[in-house]
Amino acid sequence: MSNSGQMQVIVATGNAGKVREIGEALAGLGWNLRPLEGLPLPEETGATYEENAALKACTVALMTRTAAIADDSGIEVEALNGEPGVYSARFGGRDSDLERNIHLLEKLRGHANRRAKFVSVVILAHPNGQVETYRGELHGTLLEGPRGTGGFGYDPLFVPDGDTRTLAEMSVAEKQAISHRGKALEALKAAHQRPAAP
Repeated sequence: MSNSGQMQVIVATGNAGKVREIGEALAGLGWNLRPLEGLPLPEETGATYEENAALKACTVALMTRTAAIADDSGIEVEALNGEPGVYSARFGGRDSDLERNIHLLEKLRGHANRRAKFVSVVILAHPNGQVETYRGELHGTLLEGPRGTGGFGYDPLFVPDGDTRTLAEMSVAEKQAISHRGKALEALKAAHQRPAAP
């Protein structure tokens, strides 16, 4: 807590898109969310989303003696037996979102099954060692080519169930309302929301 009683939380990611998304999702809590500045993040060596998110959040919380929030997320494709999963951010060793999208489309060529799901695990780590875990999923299908200019990662390929647009064709608010990370953050927010005054 700061002197004002406002909880200080460092967002343990180098991804500006995630910092913005997390900030908007948790806006109602009154926390002072701060970007990660000048601190190295540990290598994501975990075998699960939970392990990778905890690695980042716990490392930053210990180094700064401040609460830290981190997420690990990925896309799991049925036809590829759940790949790329935890390796989504470095799928096929590709360096950019565009290259990873092309690589995924190449691997899916000839597959009739285009079902996939996004998974996100959000970890809130406290300096005292307490760790909170929240998970969200979003199911949908993958297109044969990208559509839309918003979002990041695999958003231009992914059409959520019940919609005809890709995540990259939605506004930030629309995506946030249904996304895997949005669901995990909503669960975190619900756990920390102060009851309304009578």
